[in-house]
This record gives sequence, structure tokens and C-alpha cells, in this order.
Amino acid sequence: MDQFIFIFSIGLVLGVFIWWGVKHLPGEKWQILAVIPGAVTSPGKRRGLNLTYYGVLSANAYTFAVFIFLILTTASGLPLAGTATFIVLLLAVCMPASSLVARIVEKKSGTLTVGGAVFVGMLASPLLIWLMNMIPALTKGTPLNATLMLSAISIAYAFGEGLGRLACLSFGCCYGKQLDHCSPWMQRVMKKQCLVFHGKTKKIAYASGLDGKKVIPIQVITAIIYCISALAGTLLFLNCHFGAALVETLVITQAWRIVSEFFRADFRGDFKITPYQVMAAATIIFALCITMAFPENGNTAPDLYRSMAMISAPWTILAMEGIWLVSFVFTGRSSVTGAEISFHVQEDKI
Repeated sequence: MDQFIFIFSIGLVLGVFIWWGVKHLPGEKWQILAVIPGAVTSPGKRRGLNLTYYGVLSANAYTFAVFIFLILTTASGLPLAGTATFIVLLLAVCMPASSLVARIVEKKSGTLTVGGAVFVGMLASPLLIWLMNMIPALTKGTPLNATLMLSAISIAYAFGEGLGRLACLSFGCCYGKQLDHCSPWMQRVMKKQCLVFHGKTKKIAYASGLDGKKVIPIQVITAIIYCISALAGTLLFLNCHFGAALVETLVITQAWRIVSEFFRADFRGDFKITPYQVMAAATIIFALCITMAFPENGNTAPDLYRSMAMISAPWTILAMEGIWLVSFVFTGRSSVTGAEISFHVQEDKI
């Protein structure tokens, strides 16, 4: 498969999706997807469990990231069973970490952090790779190269978080500062690009009272930077520059995370330099150390035709659907919003 067509197609789809998200997701109706009736609170009324578009969009991002990871690793000749096992183990570490780190830093139980999950995942990845290489049956005799694997992970992460920022638009989290409180030059630059969120149940409303106010579009800028970085990393990866792809994606994404924290208005801990900025800086150093510690020798040139044949297998498709479902269950059940459902008989329809 031609690299240009592959990368251009992904970029086009992501571009259209981001454009649609910016236009619609800050609106009030794009937060709650459905409500599941629960316990009876009073005659004719039940407590409801809110299922959110945040969960749908997060699940889309998780699944797309896994899809990209499997394409890149299998295109490089690594066994599908081994890479699939690795990604399941990694998700088992990162998904709980996204909640645990947020609780430690932000002292809140109903929030998640991708930055914290990435930091924990990057630290855990070399250990998981080493453990899997100790079990030849999992890798079918083909050891997993740390630089190659981490390069594929960092590219998948950049795609996943870029796409996942649409979930933040839906829930109204990870929002930027109020435009009126920014410097004059920032107001001039962002005057036509600012975001306005609507809905009292969005985080930007109940946490900061900024619903209906013009704010810096941090989520949109992040989505664009991350997706462009991921596309560049994919090009480097497909041309066997695995170390460069790893450094490029992690340096750009984590450097932007450090910078973007200064333009965010949501609570990030009681520190001038936030823990997330420290984690991002440590991740950059970690990426540089990995590329120096593990050589790239012995890797075959990626072949997209080979990966597409493996990815299209029925069990692979079912596994991807399973990842989407687990991701939605984990991220889509709202713990900070509630609902009360009333039922009645429509007398005119009897």
C-alpha cells in the first residue's frame, strides 16, 4: 500500500472529524447520550445512570489508537498475537492509572487524566516488553524490540489523544482560560478561534462557571498538534526511522503538554508547575534514553499489505470491538452528573 495514500486517508478522516467536533460538541445536547433507569426514588420516578458522548468518543480514540498500533507492529513483522497481548496488558495498566493519578493530583474521584496514564504506561512498557520476551510462545520466537514497540505506542498515543480531545469538547473538560482574562495579543489571535460551551452539566460550567464565555480552544489546538505529530511519526516509522518517530512524537506532544498547561483554566493541582508538566518532561527524557539504550538493528521494513491481511482477520475485528466496549463502559458512565426519570401513561394513546 502506498504510504502517501495511507497517511493522507488517515489525515483526511481525522481532519473532518475534528472539524465536525469543533462545530457541534461544545453544545449542550452533545454531553448525555442516554440514561439507564435505576432504583425507584418515588412513585413513577427512577434514578438514572447517564451514559455520555465522552465515553463514545473516548472509546473511539482508544480503539483507533490500538488499531494504529497493531497495523504498525504487524507491518514490521512482529506477531499479531504477541502485540495484541502486549496492548491488552498495557491498557490494563493505563486505564486504571488514568483515574488513580487524577485522584492523587487533583484530589477528585470523578475525573480521568490521559497525561498521567501516558506517564505510567511509558514507564511500564519496557518491563512488559521484557516480560513478554521471556516467554517465547507469546512472541513466536521474534523478540519485541523496545525502540520499535515504543515508537508504535507513541504514534498510537498521539493519534489517540488527538482524537480523544473531542471527548473533552463534549464533556467540557480540559478547557482553556477565559479569553477576556488573557493578554491583548492572545485576545487578538484567538478572537475568531475561541470556543463557547453551553450546558450547566458540563465541567466548565460547574467547576469554573465559564459556560457561555469565550475561552481559548486548548482542546482543538491539542487535537491538531497531536494528529499532525502522529502523521509525521507514521511517515518516519514506515521508512524504518523508529527512534526518530519515537522522539518526534513524544517530544512534540509532551512539550505541547508542558506549554498548554499555562493556558488551561481547569484545576491542575495546587502547584505553579503542575505534576502533569513534570510527568511530560520526564517522558521526553525517557524517550531519549530509550533510543540510546536500544538499537534499531535487525528490523525489517514495514509492509502495510502484510499488516492489513492480519488486521482484517475476524478474531481481530471482534477483539477491537471488545476493546471499544470495555473502553466505553470504563469512561462512559458519568459519576458527576445524575438524572431522575419520570414515567407516565399517555392517556390519548390508550
